[in-house]
Amino acid sequence: MKAPVDWLLEGDAWIEYRTRLDLLGQSEQDERVKSARKAMLANAQVQELVTELSGWPGTVISSHKSAGQPFHKLTFVADLGLTIHDPGIEPILTRILDHQSTEGPFQLPVNIPAHFGGTGTDQWAWALCDAPLIIYALAKFGMREEPAVLKACEHLVKLSTDAGWPCAVSKELGKFRGPGRKEDPCPFANLAMLKALSEIPELHNSPACHTAADTILNLWCESTSRHPYMFYMGTDFRKLKVPLVWYDLVHVLEVLSRFSWLKNDPRLIEMLAILKSKADPQGCYTLESIWTAWKDWEFGQKKMPSRWLTLLAWRTIRRVEQG
Repeated sequence: MKAPVDWLLEGDAWIEYRTRLDLLGQSEQDERVKSARKAMLANAQVQELVTELSGWPGTVISSHKSAGQPFHKLTFVADLGLTIHDPGIEPILTRILDHQSTEGPFQLPVNIPAHFGGTGTDQWAWALCDAPLIIYALAKFGMREEPAVLKACEHLVKLSTDAGWPCAVSKELGKFRGPGRKEDPCPFANLAMLKALSEIPELHNSPACHTAADTILNLWCESTSRHPYMFYMGTDFRKLKVPLVWYDLVHVLEVLSRFSWLKNDPRLIEMLAILKSKADPQGCYTLESIWTAWKDWEFGQKKMPSRWLTLLAWRTIRRVEQG
């Protein structure tokens, strides 16, 4: 089975752009790529996202899992390929940099109720389920070498343990942590940190990355018995879902496939086989679960194949199988 490239190229400009880069391997200097990129920047939905993010950071966080959170939208825009040089992006990044904690990570407004260990008031803080994703986006936007980004990354890397990254938060949040044993690794924190460090070349092959990847893959093998911090890898986890927001099959495979030293890992290959089995005879993929916050996008429905999901699936397959 082959990737349905011609079908993908008939999609929205942002899908055509990424298809040309990620599946066809065309250069940014290719006139067809330039044309697709120009159309992507003019796309009404993309422009709407950039406009919305100009009010960063938006509302106080109520749930990190909420697909409408500004930091999830930020990572999506970064994944499309927008950079600091594109209209409207630099002011967003400036607002992010304005709220860097003394520890290093970038902060968001949060409100943790007192009965969960917080203060019950709005405050600027960070957690390992948001801070790495902001680093990831900043790196993708072209700020990978910025001292502020490297400082944030350095602090978070130091939080790694022999079991991977735990549930960790900034000092402003006191004793708050997720629902689990303190010594357990947090699956999403490990996924988010791997995602961030995949954009930092000097840390790509670090012991911390190896430990985190091993943690997630071991949890996959023990998915029926181990569920740290109530993260499961069962039926719901295996449903195809985009954009990449939370802890699910597509997101985990997308991140782990970035690390070439995992390509022959039988645990990763087993996980990938499940993804491959869900393609239709034409090689297209259909959503099995959707985020309602994105219902107006082409991947906001389950009735027909999604080009964005199909692109991400084939990109992951090629990374693992072809390097």
